[in-house]
Amino acid sequence: MEETYLLNHHGVKKKILHGGVGPMPHFPPGTKLAFHFQTLKDNFERTVIDDSRKFKRPMEIFVGKMFKMEVWEVLLTSMRVNEVAEFWCDAIHTGLYPIVSKGMRLIAEGKDPLEGQKHVCGMGNMFNYNFSGHPDLEELMKEPQPLIFIMELISVGDPFSYKRESWMMEKDEKLQAVPSLHLQGNALVKQGRFREAAKKYQEAVVLLRTVQSREMPGDEDYINLDRLITPLVLNYCQCMLELEEYYEVLEHTTELLEKHKDNVKAYYKRAKAHAAVWNENEARKDFLMVANLDVTLAPLVRSELRQLTERMREKYWEEKSSYWGILEKMPIFVSQLQVLIPAPPVALMTLITGGPRFTMVRVTIFFYFTGQVICGVILSRDASQRQRSASPSLSHRGVS
Repeated sequence: MEETYLLNHHGVKKKILHGGVGPMPHFPPGTKLAFHFQTLKDNFERTVIDDSRKFKRPMEIFVGKMFKMEVWEVLLTSMRVNEVAEFWCDAIHTGLYPIVSKGMRLIAEGKDPLEGQKHVCGMGNMFNYNFSGHPDLEELMKEPQPLIFIMELISVGDPFSYKRESWMMEKDEKLQAVPSLHLQGNALVKQGRFREAAKKYQEAVVLLRTVQSREMPGDEDYINLDRLITPLVLNYCQCMLELEEYYEVLEHTTELLEKHKDNVKAYYKRAKAHAAVWNENEARKDFLMVANLDVTLAPLVRSELRQLTERMREKYWEEKSSYWGILEKMPIFVSQLQVLIPAPPVALMTLITGGPRFTMVRVTIFFYFTGQVICGVILSRDASQRQRSASPSLSHRGVS
């Protein structure tokens, strides 16, 4: 077919290899395009660089969502469904292709598409990207050149026919989705489906925090968004309590209390989580904070503290009983050892050996090894350094 330039896009040529079906589609923002592609060098051999069919699944992009290869959106929105076309693109449009290709190859291998990318701003990644293991891409990065893309448009999705990811939504769309997610979460809680409810609350929080990240901290809009986030986080924590995910509760309530030091519900939920993981002192402090911040909750706090005391007492006796049970089941090994130990003070020396002049005492000790406790018992003594005499005491022989 005849080769033509695409209107208003310098440096792009299109050749239709297989005509599509149906009328020309509409491509409003958010439209999902599924397609296969093949990338070739513009040389005599037409060297193949990439082929999406080797990735076992079509590529997908969303119109208007700033895909790195912006020219691909231009190419695809000039096509009909099932059309196959060949596009020649000048080097001004292909400079970022090595980065896109590296990401697609990593995804196909089940790896992180950002592997090798450093956290720098703007165009910095073009110079910091690691292309080790991909000499063909390294060559393209060093020397940008025209490339040929053979595209097959497989499908054009209706923007409203599928669930849109948060990154695809505009600010107003995100704000409008939050109340619905909140209500869905509440309905799931009433049904006892806490895991599903937690996901709804979490999704709503993510949407709000994405919007909030574009506001200036301290501004009215930022504060208003924070007020919407707080009850959602508390609801999420309640679901985590029901699911016994106590450390998740501790993390989120602590983060919440760093911003809102007078939030009674956050203190109460954190106290419950501390109590569940046997952090007695921390639980008591948080329960007392609840009573201090809201005196009407004092009876509830007293009840919680009584329950905490009872649970800690039960835990103590259970552990004590368990330890004794372990000791009773352990084998006992007995070992005999004779050692020389320093002599005790004179008064005790006289009592033990019968005389004050000896500096060392030989004792026989039996050691009982029970795995946890070692007990030593003196069973006999031998004053080997005692002067041998028939008299019971030197003083009876008149020696002063």
